[in-house]
Amino acid sequence: MVNLSVSLCGLRLDNPVIPASGCFGYGKEFAAFYDINCLGSFSFKGTTLHPRFGNPTPRIAETPMGMLNAVGLQNPGVEHVIAQELPEMKAYFHKPVIANVSGFSIEEYVETCRLLDAQEQVGLLEVNISCPNVHGGGMAFGTIPDSAAAVTKAVKAVTKKPVFIKLSPNVTDIVSIAKACQDAGADGLSLINTLLGMRIDLKPRRPILANTMGGLSGPAVFPVALRMVYQVHKAVSIPLMGMGGVSSARDVIEMMLAGATAVQVGAANLVNPYACKEIIEQLPAEMEKLHIHSLEEIIGGAHS
Repeated sequence: MVNLSVSLCGLRLDNPVIPASGCFGYGKEFAAFYDINCLGSFSFKGTTLHPRFGNPTPRIAETPMGMLNAVGLQNPGVEHVIAQELPEMKAYFHKPVIANVSGFSIEEYVETCRLLDAQEQVGLLEVNISCPNVHGGGMAFGTIPDSAAAVTKAVKAVTKKPVFIKLSPNVTDIVSIAKACQDAGADGLSLINTLLGMRIDLKPRRPILANTMGGLSGPAVFPVALRMVYQVHKAVSIPLMGMGGVSSARDVIEMMLAGATAVQVGAANLVNPYACKEIIEQLPAEMEKLHIHSLEEIIGGAHS
């Protein structure tokens, strides 16, 4: 009998599989396909202090082994999430959820985190300082160690629940930023967010995305994500949530061997709404093939 459970900053998860923010909404649509309580948890749609309509369309572009998105953090704002989305969620998801937070100033991050930290259903906060699809916020905080540390320190001052900082791969040295977040009090780190990319429509000879550039996700980014998780695990002592192109049970195991305690699944949910359910169902057989008795025992196992 294999053991899939893991502990994430004291939060016991039945398994390490977590749908990533931006790819699972608030879980409602997926709950119509299957009982999403089989998930370890899920990171709900990125939330800002005020409602956002997002970027103009087109927002999505296809690319080999992945996709580009420039949605631009469209969301109804934190007050709506607390008043409507979280109460509705109680009917179909009975575990603690991950609140993904974005902002355009330190003050916005602080206030949004303060409000969500007080919600019973929120098990931990995931602070996104790495969104490449907005101007003047998101990734602007995540590309410099001092800025990343400033957001981390400010958020930690108003929260009691674990805080994970979501890091950008669009940097020269992700390790220095990870260390700065740990030194500023982060309880954990999420990595990676999407890689910055673009496509051009050959007929009008113009960028496909109205935003020109967007975030690349999907299987194409998996080796980059794996490398960064490996590097960061080697450099810090706080737990990691690994993500980026994960689409199979074997990917989950590989990501955990690199150093992830939990693994988020993003774009795969948009291709197959059953992706996370199938990965969880396939994990025991893959573990038995690889003579793995407990997933917790393999975290960071590729380091020697």
